[in-house]
Amino acid sequence: MKQMRRAQHLSPVVLEEDGRGETLLYLRRTLGEGEHWLRAVLQAVRLWTVPAETYKGRRYQYLIGGEAFDWLLLVERFLEEFPEAAPEEERQRLLFHGQIPFSLTATEFRDLIGIAKYRAYLNFWYGVMVEEALQQMVLEEVCKERSGQGPTEAFLEEEAFRRIYGKGRDEAFADFRREAQCSLTGPSSLTEQKEFLYWLFKYRLSYCDPARVASDTKKGVMKVYGLRPDLFLADDALAVLPLSLNEHAVVSPGS
Repeated sequence: MKQMRRAQHLSPVVLEEDGRGETLLYLRRTLGEGEHWLRAVLQAVRLWTVPAETYKGRRYQYLIGGEAFDWLLLVERFLEEFPEAAPEEERQRLLFHGQIPFSLTATEFRDLIGIAKYRAYLNFWYGVMVEEALQQMVLEEVCKERSGQGPTEAFLEEEAFRRIYGKGRDEAFADFRREAQCSLTGPSSLTEQKEFLYWLFKYRLSYCDPARVASDTKKGVMKVYGLRPDLFLADDALAVLPLSLNEHAVVSPGS
């Protein structure tokens, strides 16, 4: 009943030529019919076709590197459109801690958002989340080894990067920007940092020893589990590891 009362006060939707409006209308209608807000949102995720947009002055980049789908960013966008749809505590727990308000397996999640988006989400999971976790784990190893020697934070980060990628962070970031045909100077955005992580993931797959790639990726996966133990993908993440490492997907509407 509380879900129904929240849905009755949803904001109106403006139709867009690219289909965004139709998806938002679908979400509004589904919420109004009493569907749990997260299931309704995930069904809308399946229908979404726009890889990036600017909404209320903020840039939303849902597709990283043309292959990796940041589903939580799209969920955040939907909840910005319909702030009354979800209880604030559940919203915060999902967006900041990856915790969902009910039991949901990876298979159920895949069925809700569609196979193409699910595969692109796996690219994001391994290429951004696991890659970042791997960097953090190796950095912690370096810090432990160098404790008492007084190295700077920048030195430790450079050393961690060299162990993973065979080059320091500054060199890798410059290579990334050159490849992206971006200026080598200037501040970096959160979106660019995600793009950089995904670029590093693909660099590691292409140029590092395959056995080391598998070992490091597994290390990163276990670090993610330690940081976010309630992440629902945990039941089959290792099982789908070969698919994510060898096949890349793009977000595709209605798949």
